[in-house]
Amino acid sequence: MKLPTAPRARRTLIALIAALSLAILVAGIGIYGLVIGSEQPTESTDPPLSSAAPSAEPSREPTSPPRIPSIPQTTDAEAFARSVAAALFTWDTGSGFLPLDYTAVILDAADPTGFEQSGLAADIATYLPTPSAWAQLRPYATTQRLEIISVFVPNAWAEALSQARPGQLPDGAVAYTIEGIRHRSGVWNGDPITAEHPVAFTIFIACPADDPCYVLRLSQLNNPLR
Repeated sequence: MKLPTAPRARRTLIALIAALSLAILVAGIGIYGLVIGSEQPTESTDPPLSSAAPSAEPSREPTSPPRIPSIPQTTDAEAFARSVAAALFTWDTGSGFLPLDYTAVILDAADPTGFEQSGLAADIATYLPTPSAWAQLRPYATTQRLEIISVFVPNAWAEALSQARPGQLPDGAVAYTIEGIRHRSGVWNGDPITAEHPVAFTIFIACPADDPCYVLRLSQLNNPLR
């Protein structure tokens, strides 16, 4: 005997409408959370709520929340400058992190005395998208990275050292000018898109004897020491 199909069709239609309503609600919450900001995401390992009996699957070990890679500690001045440059230009709007999270990574490698931290934070802000720009870039899955072309101590740094007053610069202070290509990629109307732009800037760091290097300040973007 063939069962009637009308009730099944109605039930399917009702289920589709409910699923669509839930998807719209979740999307709305996601956009709202992006605009007002959020903490670093965590991967939940809690099982879903259910009235059914517990499954026989073995329990999973809790996973650590995702983290932005930190800048490696080193006494190699040029290697440190390269790492700072990479951290400054590498970000992903779809990672769940916000500009302040990427700023914190660089500040973790800043002047340990804290004297230059506020100035450095202001410098970094001019390199990263603003929160409103971040929200506009996120729907397009925008990412950015830096291709380093050259790293060198600018000639102007020797003059700066000669004019500095005693004690004005910390031990091991040095400047490195970075020249490279900023690469951005994303998705527009379902198609991948890319953009490249040449950039140049100077990173001021200090590498005291036998101690790890740390960041002092950044020049204006595309206004480096030569």
